[in-house]
Amino acid sequence: MSQRRFRLLHWLSSLFAAVLIGVWPGTGRAALPPAINGQAMPSLAPMLEHVTPAVVNISTKTRVQVRAPYFNDPVMRQFFGLPTTPREQVQQSLGSGVIVDAAKGYVLTNNHVVGGADDISVTLQDGRTLKGKLVGTDPETDVAVVQITADHLQALPLADSSQLRVGDYVVAVGDPFGLGQTVTAGIVSALGRSGFGEKSSGSTGYQNFIQTDASINPGNSGGALVNLRGELVGINTMIFSPSGGNVGIGFAIPSAITSEVMTQLLAHGKVERGSLGVQTQQITPRIAQLLALKSLNGLVVTSVGDDSAAEHAGLQPGDVLTTLNGKPLSSVQQLHNAEVLLPLDSTVQLGVLRGGQSHQVSVTLSAEKLANLDGGQLDPRLRGVRFAELDPDLRSQGVSGVAISAVQPGSSAARAGLTTDDVVIGVGSQRITSLHMLRGLAGVKPRQLVLVVIDADGSRYVVVD
Repeated sequence: MSQRRFRLLHWLSSLFAAVLIGVWPGTGRAALPPAINGQAMPSLAPMLEHVTPAVVNISTKTRVQVRAPYFNDPVMRQFFGLPTTPREQVQQSLGSGVIVDAAKGYVLTNNHVVGGADDISVTLQDGRTLKGKLVGTDPETDVAVVQITADHLQALPLADSSQLRVGDYVVAVGDPFGLGQTVTAGIVSALGRSGFGEKSSGSTGYQNFIQTDASINPGNSGGALVNLRGELVGINTMIFSPSGGNVGIGFAIPSAITSEVMTQLLAHGKVERGSLGVQTQQITPRIAQLLALKSLNGLVVTSVGDDSAAEHAGLQPGDVLTTLNGKPLSSVQQLHNAEVLLPLDSTVQLGVLRGGQSHQVSVTLSAEKLANLDGGQLDPRLRGVRFAELDPDLRSQGVSGVAISAVQPGSSAARAGLTTDDVVIGVGSQRITSLHMLRGLAGVKPRQLVLVVIDADGSRYVVVD
């Protein structure tokens, strides 16, 4: 090949590459046009101009009492002249929030961002930092409402998240790692996600999440997930990650859920839930054979609480619940989700299969009748243990879990080290925030029963044999 022809081919290839990347040789700058065929280049900037002022940074301070183990020994305190009162330690955390009512200053965020905090500071996009007032929290759904007082606030409208489809474009806005407001984009990867284990961060009792590949990282919690119209479709809450960093699997609480929870928090300061008063179990091939069932669809009722809504409606152990308000029931988590969201005195229609005959049963949900729970109903290894709801004062401090009200001396639980000073916050990898959640684990009998408990000295694992 002649040298002249080689130089010509080299020049043509350079020109072709320049056209592909939009840079003209010698100019040193991008040459992409602002419009193509008279149409402006697509950009999220106009939408984000309306969204970002409504997304805030939330920082909290929580004062905790800490005491070295030897402080509990009066002889050691006297010998070394140690103080009798524990030292105070201030824990700080960062998260995000979304203004949803500009006139009243209501901010939606996660319970795990502000629950139990002594001081809440809310920083707006324009740099103003305001004191936040906690209106209410709901550990079951990980939703909280904070109120701020300021002029010229901008709020986001709520979209109907039930209209989302897999493949819809979404944008996450928050304050990851405390870097400042950050925007990431992606799509809806899946809907109705549940059943998270130990590799999820921030998992809650209610599990019916929007999954997205828009990057969500620590600090994004409580931030906005919006559609391309700039409407709020979800509150970013957690990620699924083997390492703790973003791997493209993030989750948001649907706006339809946050809206319902916020309404109750604003009205009562808490969520007043109804209860069916039943324990259910997935139908396995073995159970289907024992009950002479033709399919594995639905949930089998394993027990009915005394004086519960289910008992008043005539439900019995062995009944198979096939539908709830016309929608097929496919998992225990799905039924739990429904109970979490249904208010007191609401009426539901259950499809029930009994003796091979299908019929509809109307059930009016009542308040949770079970103020305490016999551990033996959950697992034989917990015989002699009684669980109770936490004291309201503890809940107001942001503590979530289930109290141990009694432990029988000599029982397996007592030998494992459980005491009445303990609060159970987890069973295995499942987070526990209420008796309702703990009762939902009935029938699930792991080979190794591991409880995660906290007391005045901190947290620990307890293995009950």
